[in-house]
Amino acid sequence: MKTIATFITAVMVMIPFSLSVETAETPGGSSLSAREAEWLATGFATRLSKGDCLEIVRHPARFDFSRGAIQELPSYRPDSIRPFQVDLRSADLSNLDLSRRLEDLFHADFDSRTRWPAELPNGFDPRRMMELGTNPGLGLRELHKQGITGKGVGIAIIDQVLLVDHVEYKDRLKLYEEIHSLAASPAQMHGPAVASIAVGRSAGVAPEADLYYIAEMHIEPKAQGGGFDFDFTWLAKSIDRLLEVNARLPSAHRIRVISTSVGWSPHQKGYQEVTDAAARAKQAGVFLISTALEQTHGLAFHGLGREPLRDPDLPASFGLGSWWKKMFLDGLRRFPPDKRLLVPMDARATASPTGERDYVYYSSGGWSWSVPYLAGLYALACQVKPEITPEAFWTSALKTGDTVKIRQGDTEIELGNIVNPAALLKTLGRQN
Repeated sequence: MKTIATFITAVMVMIPFSLSVETAETPGGSSLSAREAEWLATGFATRLSKGDCLEIVRHPARFDFSRGAIQELPSYRPDSIRPFQVDLRSADLSNLDLSRRLEDLFHADFDSRTRWPAELPNGFDPRRMMELGTNPGLGLRELHKQGITGKGVGIAIIDQVLLVDHVEYKDRLKLYEEIHSLAASPAQMHGPAVASIAVGRSAGVAPEADLYYIAEMHIEPKAQGGGFDFDFTWLAKSIDRLLEVNARLPSAHRIRVISTSVGWSPHQKGYQEVTDAAARAKQAGVFLISTALEQTHGLAFHGLGREPLRDPDLPASFGLGSWWKKMFLDGLRRFPPDKRLLVPMDARATASPTGERDYVYYSSGGWSWSVPYLAGLYALACQVKPEITPEAFWTSALKTGDTVKIRQGDTEIELGNIVNPAALLKTLGRQN
């Protein structure tokens, strides 16, 4: 039973915040329900469209947290990078006194089904936090009003089981298939989030791009001892499947970018297969963006933090990401401007797996949220300049990016380069 429980915990959370190629944080232990055991017992399944059709092969059920009333608000520990420390998703807090818990609440994760008490601490406004978190920020909505929306450009995502009918992206979804995915799993938390960050009608960077989606799991349960092993053979197969689909699409509407919020290392099973598949994508002119981007393309990025009530359209609202802030300030992983492209990551609100009109606010993000953001930006660049290449896009994004100053004691440190979508796309437009 312990083996299954460990595996299900990893499966249902699916390493939600990929921190680097080799490390990831997952929430702490969860109990195994009869329902979860049933999902695992059905095993894995591959479901593809028939013939040359592009199909939505399954409509996964909503995910039901069924958490009910909680007796005590969890506490936030600033010395930990563990996500979901104050996890209030679909929880009933209506009987709690939260009057002295403002700091903990500012680090909470919550959703449309969270029930709040009648009185909340002054300064805590979950509705406003959700509203600001849904905004992709950095002036993107103004660009959308100008018609720069990714229209006609294909974005592919390889991730968790998707709630395919969510209002954020259902009108953009052209394909939904499953490769080595839990056969009976409902929608999971990760897929709706990355889909809405890339193409969501309110949260998305490229709200009119076409979405091609494969649900895939690159893990296998260990036969003994509990836990699971990575197997990136399945990710390789998913990349190749998207390239196969892409070859049949009209040239003006092809997939230009694949987003997959994971990285791989030489010691992991399937490393060579996925590395070769990434090379095939590059040869086909498809930009594969993953947390291994520095490994596959020599391009470095990072995800930004933001205080929950600050304006996401202003570069000055952003700062160091929650999980890497301490390492940067300690000098362990500090980088100068012009070395990494920085995009929003923390304090994001996205589609939720709990319902077709539900949303969820994530206080702390990871590279998982940065990868689809970058994919959306590349789709916008492809709309403005169809012949763009990943290297030219990245060079221009760094050159047009902004820097801000952060303070450490009496010292000011420059943080850059934060992507400036308007300046980037204006520059690319002039190059036509």
